[in-house]
Amino acid sequence: MSKVKIVSIIYAIGIIVGALFFDVWGADTSPFKTLSIFGWTVIFIIALFFVDKNERK
Repeated sequence: MSKVKIVSIIYAIGIIVGALFFDVWGADTSPFKTLSIFGWTVIFIIALFFVDKNERK
């Protein structure tokens, strides 16, 4: 399995955990919850960049 798929699976699991257990998409979402999902997505994009860069070498 490629590293890009592994990173994508970890990201999806993180989003599912955030949705189910931390109620990120609930009616009373705080700014902290919003920023945490935004930060998780930023980390995912950075990880994808470096994994793809290293796989091309």
